Amino acid sequence: MRLTRRLPILLWLLLLISLPVMADEVQQYRDPDTGLMSWRVQQPGFSLQLVQVLPDYVAAIYSSRGLPPELIERMRAQCVFGTILTNDSDATLSYRVADWRAVTPDGVTHPFRAKSTWVAEWAAMGVGFRWSMLADEQSFAPGDWMQGFTTVELAPDSEFDFVFSVELKDERQDGRMAKVRCAPAQPL
Repeated sequence: MRLTRRLPILLWLLLLISLPVMADEVQQYRDPDTGLMSWRVQQPGFSLQLVQVLPDYVAAIYSSRGLPPELIERMRAQCVFGTILTNDSDATLSYRVADWRAVTPDGVTHPFRAKSTWVAEWAAMGVGFRWSMLADEQSFAPGDWMQGFTTVELAPDSEFDFVFSVELKDERQDGRMAKVRCAPAQPL
């Protein structure tokens, strides 16, 4: 009698265990010349890519624009990625950087910093610069793509899982890229 009561539960657990795991298919690539890494996830209708950006490269970009040294050092201390989002669908694709998170191995969640937050901080320093950062949020047409820097306040070479969401065909799609790593402090 006891086994017959537990049998439906056992069958349900067996079915659950046998179901395929639907994980994001993340492609990882190391540039043979620079040693820098990139991660790309392809989901139905869109792709999202993160490319490591060295702190010295970030500093060079902002220095070349004549920005103040304190702003340059502030940016150099960030974990910066070149971020590319491509709409491969037949509908509008939307994203909000404010919804993106980095979850470090200790379980702590770190928000990605929105462009508007950087622009406000720069304006307080007397800087009118707005270029380079991925827009806070955007909706774009089929076949279109967006790119720009995204930042998260983590030390160079920090590892985290990138948790993101987009909206496609009026449905939120969540994803995760495991074991993403901030660029090292110095080139390899």
